Amino acid sequence: MKIIEKSAISALKQHFGFEQFRGRQEEVIKSLISGKDTFVIMPTGGGKSMCYQLPALMTSGTALVVSPLIALMKNQVDAIRGHCSDDSIAHYLNSSLTKSESNKVKEDVLNGKTKLLYIAPESLTRVHNIDFLKQINISFVAVDEAHCISEWGHDFRPEYRKLKSIIENINSVPIIALTATATPKVQLDIQKNLGMQNASVFKDSFNRDNLFYEVRPKFNIEKDIILPVKWDSKIFVPYNYGYFAFVYNNTKLFNPPKSMDELINSTQARIVIQDPRTSTPGLGLLTWI
Repeated sequence: MKIIEKSAISALKQHFGFEQFRGRQEEVIKSLISGKDTFVIMPTGGGKSMCYQLPALMTSGTALVVSPLIALMKNQVDAIRGHCSDDSIAHYLNSSLTKSESNKVKEDVLNGKTKLLYIAPESLTRVHNIDFLKQINISFVAVDEAHCISEWGHDFRPEYRKLKSIIENINSVPIIALTATATPKVQLDIQKNLGMQNASVFKDSFNRDNLFYEVRPKFNIEKDIILPVKWDSKIFVPYNYGYFAFVYNNTKLFNPPKSMDELINSTQARIVIQDPRTSTPGLGLLTWI
């Protein structure tokens, strides 16, 4: 891996406009660009994507990002393109693309325009994609949502179990695995399956100052919870003290109560309240049980 930008903080300011890193981002980035396998455990919203996006921009070649969800790939690609003038900087390669769109992606990658290429694990197993990836200079491989390797295994995404052998078949490059969901046993399983037992491991704090939980018993639903209630898109949306909430049933998540009586009498009702001052759903959860 050839480093084309040596200062991580300067690269951060240049490409993203941020003045400083969050948590252990800088340590992770330095580990990866030094050529070490790196394992990152950070909470959701902790800035995991920066840990591989910035190194991709700081090094020569194209970073290969294995991601399990098409929507997640699109979101990440749109985000990185928002910081660059050329959309070719990031692409995804998955089943949502037409043949002509896939050819355009491959053309940009072969021409050295693309720094980040997102790919689904299923797409990575296809022979024609493997043959294509052997033609390009891959800087490193990022395995996002790495817990899929262990938590779901062959029952959910069997291709995740094949990643190590596929990566070795394409090129021997550093691997960075990232997850927000990993018990100690799962962490070991991830490292074993990716062949990165000697990886540098970075665990960030899961304590978030802008996140709080509160649990209250349902003594008086009418008084404590419901108050003014509106019916919107087939779910109850109670409004209380400037907050809004979603009511759902613990066992029938997609079948909201059909009437107020059903809601009041339900022993499984849950209320999730979001503070309107936040842009992320669930920041400030207030749950009635």
